[in-house]
Amino acid sequence: MKIHKSNLAIDHNSLTFITLSTQITVMRKMIWSIVLILLVLGAGFVYWKFFFVFGEGAKSGELNFLVKKGYVFKTWEGKLIQSGLQSKAANTVQSYDFDFSVTDEAVAQKLLVSEGKIFNLHYKEYMGALPWRGYSKYVVDSIISIKDITR
Repeated sequence: MKIHKSNLAIDHNSLTFITLSTQITVMRKMIWSIVLILLVLGAGFVYWKFFFVFGEGAKSGELNFLVKKGYVFKTWEGKLIQSGLQSKAANTVQSYDFDFSVTDEAVAQKLLVSEGKIFNLHYKEYMGALPWRGYSKYVVDSIISIKDITR
């Protein structure tokens, strides 16, 4: 079997076109891969910042106020006054404020009717606040106990 030189001729124009087409395809795949990686990293950051529960616990103190406020998203915002630590000044007691948001309407209504009492509240701490979840990164999700103030 003989192969003629004329059958082995290479068209340089079509070879260049194939190479350019292959390069464009590779570039498109790389761009889509980079876009996909950036989207996954962005979604991971948003989850970590706004939905990952960084900590949870309980705070106890006297409920100072609870108010529903906001321009677009009306959210429940409250303040718990924690006391009992002695201040550097003589004969004084230092208190700490715990600012929180409430997302559950039932919990907010229970807090409203018992304002001025001592509460033990369970909360979740997030890395950042969302407008529809409240102004605080601390979100109270349940009431552990309610006590009357004894003076």
